[in-house]
Amino acid sequence: MKRRVVMKWVNRLVSTILMVLLITVAGIVLSTKLSGGEPQVFGYQLKTVLSGSMEPGIQTGSIIAVKPTDDGSKFKKDDVITFMADEDIMITHRIAEVIKTENGVMYTTKGDNNNAADSEPVLAENVVASYDGFTIPYVGYIIDFSQSPKGSIVFLILPGILMLGYSAFTIWRALGQLEDKNKSGTAEAK
Repeated sequence: MKRRVVMKWVNRLVSTILMVLLITVAGIVLSTKLSGGEPQVFGYQLKTVLSGSMEPGIQTGSIIAVKPTDDGSKFKKDDVITFMADEDIMITHRIAEVIKTENGVMYTTKGDNNNAADSEPVLAENVVASYDGFTIPYVGYIIDFSQSPKGSIVFLILPGILMLGYSAFTIWRALGQLEDKNKSGTAEAK
């Protein structure tokens, strides 16, 4: 009897974990596709760190949460910002100097791990977000893979296959227990 209760709880736990995994992965992939490649959670965009310029604080392959901004001129020295360097290149670096001109605000930026400041100042209009310190090491590699066509298939189909396989195993085990119960009931009746 005790073994049956333990197996029931293990069954519920595994089913819950697989369901949460399926829903989470589907949510991340769906959020990524709907937002044009940038997953968002609670108003923060998740960015993958592709270089070591901000190490050791932000490691290569990490994901960071950045808060999108509409006003790129509000930042001060030592804030960490994400800005558009080129059309498709975003960089997250620390502000080394704030330069105010009659045309607006510009920032001199520098990666924490770099020896020198970035060669081009950043216009306030090019600042897209600020970084507040939330990072998860190495998860960026997984998110980058999940955004690829192969990754989308793997991360959407794999949890579903695991759930189907586990369901088939549970049904097979339940049928075996019913068969054993029927055999023992038939043996007692004779």
